[in-house]
Amino acid sequence: MLTVQKKAHRTRLFVLGMCLGMIAFLCVYGISSLNVANDTFCRGGYLEKDIQQHYAGWLFYRNSALSFPLGVTKSINAPQGVSVAYTDSIPLVAVLLRPLANAWGGTFQYFGWFTLVCFALQGGFGTLLCSLFVGGTVLPLMGALLFVTSPILYERAFRHTSLGAQWFVLAALYFYFSCRRKKRYASAGLFLLNVLAIGIHPYFLPMTYAITLALLLEYAISTHRWCGPALFLASNLCSTLLLGWLLGLFYGTATSGGQALYGYFSMNLNALWNPVGVQGTVYSRLLPAQNQVNGNYDAFAYLGLGVLLALPIVLIRGRKTIRQHFRAHWALGVVCLLLTVFAVSNVVTANGVTVCTIPLPGKIIQLCSVFRSGGRLFWPVYDLLVLCAFVGIARLPRAVPAAFLLAMIQIWDVSPGVYQRHQDMNQATQTQAFPSQLQSDFWETIPGRYAHMESVEGLQDDALHLALLAADSGMTTNDPFAARYDAQALEASRQIVLEELSAGTLRQDTLYLFETEGVFLQAVEPVKGQAWCGRVESADGTAVWYVIAPGLQDHTFDSLCTVYDENYPLRLADYTDALWNRGVLDTTKQTVCFADSPFARAKLDGADFLCCDGQAYAIRAVDDSDPGWLMVTLDIEDATVLWDQELTTK
Repeated sequence: MLTVQKKAHRTRLFVLGMCLGMIAFLCVYGISSLNVANDTFCRGGYLEKDIQQHYAGWLFYRNSALSFPLGVTKSINAPQGVSVAYTDSIPLVAVLLRPLANAWGGTFQYFGWFTLVCFALQGGFGTLLCSLFVGGTVLPLMGALLFVTSPILYERAFRHTSLGAQWFVLAALYFYFSCRRKKRYASAGLFLLNVLAIGIHPYFLPMTYAITLALLLEYAISTHRWCGPALFLASNLCSTLLLGWLLGLFYGTATSGGQALYGYFSMNLNALWNPVGVQGTVYSRLLPAQNQVNGNYDAFAYLGLGVLLALPIVLIRGRKTIRQHFRAHWALGVVCLLLTVFAVSNVVTANGVTVCTIPLPGKIIQLCSVFRSGGRLFWPVYDLLVLCAFVGIARLPRAVPAAFLLAMIQIWDVSPGVYQRHQDMNQATQTQAFPSQLQSDFWETIPGRYAHMESVEGLQDDALHLALLAADSGMTTNDPFAARYDAQALEASRQIVLEELSAGTLRQDTLYLFETEGVFLQAVEPVKGQAWCGRVESADGTAVWYVIAPGLQDHTFDSLCTVYDENYPLRLADYTDALWNRGVLDTTKQTVCFADSPFARAKLDGADFLCCDGQAYAIRAVDDSDPGWLMVTLDIEDATVLWDQELTTK
């Protein structure tokens, strides 16, 4: 009977905690994101453009043919394909909702509902975790308030939807402490949690498995029983790897996409009291923004004023029992220490300076770069600090008033940042935070005409809006725009395309895009009669594409387009090193360079003057001794005036 009552009480707490989380979500997000047919905030982006990547990955996956592994789409990084895990499209959710989305028809986005579930589970598991240390109903819910208003929850949910699943850490801690009290190591909940983590975001794996390992070690050493924990860990790992394999996380070979960046996104030593988030949002009414360096912003870990005030009080009051708690949970302490060290990394930063860089072997750096944003791995320690602050305050003589005061101070302090995120969401549902630069009427002719979008070289401007255009049009793209991809295979396939173009072979179902004018001019001459070829700009001139569009050679487009013909202008090569500054030789400022191409040679052959804005500058010499470049010396005082200008010859 008592067990039934405990289960009922636990269920009631979980449901009430979930309600708290949902209320927090609705206060910040509203209901517009819960309309699956409303994808405005996904397309326009908020805070960062990442949501566009996540949504585009889902669109490509939904529209592509079902393949195996289940999470792989061949429409991205074509023809190799890639798992939507690496577009952060929440692969498990994408796979499960794909049949529903196709049956629904039309626009279907799940990012709003996923975030609502994350907030609900944050409140539910936050309440359960607190209930292990305090009794009743009111106190655990007050503790849950600290977790549903956690600054890192809002910072991550708005930047990377999948990383809004902060409840994974709270659930792992709940199962850990629950099993410890029952003197057990096996937990179906913890087992399932570890498996599901790989289907949401791989960064949760080292966190939940670290907590699992602590539980298993503490049990095995205290009972001298190793077989059961070892089998549990092995079977859990195998099940996790199996789901990862089914979702395509091990599909293909990743040779690029963020390797050897460990240390750049490290946690600054001021992270716990630095309230500044992305785009300068400050999550405190009292504490000022602190300086950061490199990618410290990704390791945002502001505790909140309430927790920061409570921790010293708790530490002083519990100083006599601290050693006892560490002795009882020694393995959890060790994994927390290791996670903290990994988060701080070998590049130790404090405020606006790099204190020191500890040299590590290249292979170690590359291995650690599997989790290159190492500062995120501090989250279990973060949640434990919040838990310790709450439990310590909730055990004061007047527990309810003390816990209420803690929660109110915390909410009051972090409310400016939370409100700013509310404003960000409102803005994202009304206007595009990152409007498309595909403003020319050229782009309006693309849907329905081509089956494939080929990025022949480099990274295209406004690549994510290009990806959305391709996905909406049912096109495939060779652009991976993913966290991991096979760079060698991509470059090999691009080289094949360049060879085809040089031989005059054009795929009529393919739109060709170039990043740099030099490569475009080398490729365009043999195929110019079969396609519209030229330069397309954004309205403000900050984005430029060089395109070969088969079948459109008879079309005329708006003023943002410059057709490649005999009147196409010359431009300086965007070349900069120790001697050259954007195509101008620094030492004399009289020599300029152009990318070598049949077009540039034809323009310069026999020319006496290089002209710009009605001014003619005599050509003294043309030097082609450096392969790939044409260097032209002019009778000019300072050739930097020619940069980014349309040039002609005579």
